Amino acid sequence: MEASERTTMRWWRWRRNALKRRVDVVEAWVVLAGWVFALLGGLAGGLMAAGAVEQAVERQRAGSHQVPAVVVKDAPGPSPARAASDHRVWGEVRWTAPDGSTHKDEARVPPRAPAGSTVPVWVNKSGDITTPPVSEGEAWLHTTMGGALAGALAGGAVLGAAWLIRLSLDRRRMAQWDAEWERIDARRGWKTG
Repeated sequence: MEASERTTMRWWRWRRNALKRRVDVVEAWVVLAGWVFALLGGLAGGLMAAGAVEQAVERQRAGSHQVPAVVVKDAPGPSPARAASDHRVWGEVRWTAPDGSTHKDEARVPPRAPAGSTVPVWVNKSGDITTPPVSEGEAWLHTTMGGALAGALAGGAVLGAAWLIRLSLDRRRMAQWDAEWERIDARRGWKTG
């Protein structure tokens, strides 16, 4: 089959054709609308999800900041099991919160840090130790992956709905063909199946 014949066959639902039924036209519009809405919905869903992730990252960055903390007791040395993978240990530290109150808790400090040494810690608005905000690269990755996954999910949901509609149209088409074959067979007096 030539390329022009394949193209002609591909667009047969849109041309005038004596064999074309109404359900064929409806199916063609469902496929077209499904792809258009899947692309637009996927794009919109992806952009909205990426924006939401970006806002969450900005809230996290705005809600935490780095303060100096003083090591209260000498920090232990690195454990032999973690010496190669983790270069920080848990040590007791004291810091002043943004509201001026003094806090004391455990934080990750360099091994064998002497009492009185200063280490930076990340705190939230209430002055409690929190995880550091995500880096620029991590923020980009979270935003990109969140947007891509949400876009794929939104587009997939639309295509799934279009597929279900096509499935019901196929069943309707088959029922119409069965009814017409039955009518043709009964009129001629013979049965084909």
